[in-house]
Parts: sequence; C-alpha cells; structure tokens
Amino acid sequence: MEGDRRVGVAVDFSACSKKALRWAVENLVREGDNIILINVQSEVHYEEGEMQLWEATGSPFISLSDLADPGIAKKYGVKPDAETMDMLESVARQKEIVVVMKIFWGDAREKICEAIEKIPLSCLVIGNRGLGKIKRAILGSVSNYVANNGACPVIVVKQIDHEG
Repeated sequence: MEGDRRVGVAVDFSACSKKALRWAVENLVREGDNIILINVQSEVHYEEGEMQLWEATGSPFISLSDLADPGIAKKYGVKPDAETMDMLESVARQKEIVVVMKIFWGDAREKICEAIEKIPLSCLVIGNRGLGKIKRAILGSVSNYVANNGACPVIVVKQIDHEG
C-alpha cells in the first residue's frame, strides 16, 4: 500500500455506516486507492490465543475475500451484510482498488483516532447516526469526536432521514 491513498471508512454495518461507505465509493474513492474499513468492537469476546495479542494493536488487515468467509467473519465477531459486501466487491473490481478491514476493540472514539495515526489514513469517512441534541449530549457523538481529534481530514456523512 506504499504511496497510494488510504481511504478509511468507519463501518459497523448499520444504515448510517453503509450510507457513509456508499458516499465514499461514489464521491471519493478513485482507481488505485485502498479502502481500509475500520470496525470497532465494544466488547472483547475471544478465546485464549492470537486475538489477545491484537487487543492493543488491532487485528491484522483482513482481505475482502476473507471477510466474505463466514468462519473468518465469526472469528472476528463481525457480521458483514450482503449489501455491503456486494458494494465492496463491485467497487474493488470496477476501480481496481484494494479493500481490507482492520478491527479494534474498545471505545470507538479513541480507537478510530488511533487507527488514523497507526495505519496511517489519508482521510476518513464516518457516518453520523443523527442523534438529537439531548441524546448526543448524553451518549456523545463518535463522529463529532473523531472530526475534532482525528489526525487526518474527516468527512462526516449525515443521516438526514429524520430530524431530532
């Protein structure tokens, strides 16, 4: 991946993260880029072994073909849906790009910012759940935190289906 743009997309396979991925694919990603999917698991569920080693640094890069393997996806605790996988496979073929995923465990705000620096990413696209002001004040906004603290340009794709 030396010398190429590394476009990060924060994904949790929710509607807002799929919207962010779709926006990145349609408006940002160009031929020869690398898409790095950043997934953060809030809880660590693993047996003794290699995954304990990855808790601090994140998983190794997981290829798109490995991500499509139900056994490997289950091993990492991710559940990619068919729509997301189809979108990724299509863009990988059409734009001749590399798609990989890296999984982190812990607080999404901190781990996404950590991923930006450690990978390092050229830019990051993240969805916004569209929380109202009260919920955002109580729960905190991951996208707002990353936009203010990330060490690269951050594009926030807003969920505009409802106001709140």
